[in-house]
Order: sequence, then C-alpha cells, then structure tokens
Amino acid sequence: MKFAAASLALFASCVSAFQLGQAPSSAKTSMDAALNGWVPDAKKFAYGLPGSLDPVPDFDPLNFAETADLNLMKQYREAELQHGRVAMLAVIGFLVTEEPIEFHPLFEAGNKDIGPAIRHLDEVRAVAPIFFEILAVVIGALELNRALIGWTKPTGENKPALNEDYFPGDVGFDPLGLRPSDPSEFLELHTKELQNGRLAMLGAAGIVAQELVNGKEIFVNLGLAEDRFDPSTLPIQF
Repeated sequence: MKFAAASLALFASCVSAFQLGQAPSSAKTSMDAALNGWVPDAKKFAYGLPGSLDPVPDFDPLNFAETADLNLMKQYREAELQHGRVAMLAVIGFLVTEEPIEFHPLFEAGNKDIGPAIRHLDEVRAVAPIFFEILAVVIGALELNRALIGWTKPTGENKPALNEDYFPGDVGFDPLGLRPSDPSEFLELHTKELQNGRLAMLGAAGIVAQELVNGKEIFVNLGLAEDRFDPSTLPIQF
C-alpha cells in the first residue's frame, strides 16, 4: 500500500509540474539581452556566467569554456545544473534511507534493513517492477517540459540550441517562492546552487564508490550506525 501511494504521488507530481513551453522565435543567442541580470560578455570567463569563485575563479583544466561559443557554453551550464540538482537529491536519498535514519518512502525500512542505497532498486524491481515504467514516464515528462521551455525546435539544418531568452536551468519551478526578484540576488543564489551541486556530484560519486567497494552503508562504514543488513535477503544476488 505504501509503495502504491508513493508511485501515485510521483506520477501526480509529474502531471502538476508539466507545462508546455513557448516555441522560440530564433535559434541564435544574443550577446546584448540581459537574462536575470546576466549579460553575456565574450571577454570574460564562461561569458560571465555566475559560478566562478576564488581561489580558482577560472577553473577549466580541460579548456571546455575556452573553446565554446555562447550557445555551447549555455548548454554546458544547463547540463552542469541538471546533474548537480540530481546529485543533491541523490545525496539526500543516500543519507536519509540508510542507517541510522532509514526513512524510505517505498518500504517499511524499520522492519527490514534493505542495505546500502545502491541496492534499493533491487527491492523495487522485486516488489513492483511497474515502478520503473512510471519513473520513466515521470523523467520523460520533466525532460520534455524542459526542452519545450528552453530549447529551440530541432530542424535538419540547425544544431540544437537554447532559446535566446532562456537562462540555463531556469525552468520556472519555484514552489516555495525562493527566487529573488533582484537580479544580483538571483545570480548569487544561482552561484550557491551551482556550488552545492558541484559538491553533491563529487559526494554522490564517492558514496557510490565506497558502497561498491565493501557493500556497507555510509554511516555504518564510518562506525556511526549498527550494521543490520543481511545481503542474503536481497532478491538479486551478485
């Protein structure tokens, strides 16, 4: 019952968040228009996009920014933001669903320790395989919504491009009303989101690597929680 309710809630949230974006008028990216207080400047690092901080303000060891035009630079930032947001959710998911907190929206984790978060989808597949189809629909709808809002229509002649009036990552989703109206405050908040997302990407990668090495939950591995997990209870064995 708990699993079914969570699945329906996930689907409902997807439907409520899905809105059709407006069709763009041009695939070109203007160097003059200000977007949320940001005016592209070819003389600055990454065209002056927020996110460049001391002590390494122009950190780009592989020279992605140096060789990118404005449209490609905006696409890089869009990808970085999206991966950072997913990573922040992932880190929270790791810490909350494992020992000692063990709050899991799909399972009664207090009755059975289902182990490190990297193995939780094994349980999902065993209990309700249809959840993956629901999840695919949700992700697809959200990505389609982002594409309709931020991207130009694909044609045979033009390369994929972001709309001129689209600021990377700004899909209008702000249920708590945290978005500042002042442009400088918006860019500051945007930089904070980027920094937290970057840290979360490193953190999520580290957590996954550690749990793959010894199969133990993070707090258990640190000696801060009891190890109650029995790998033999998993529906899928490796």
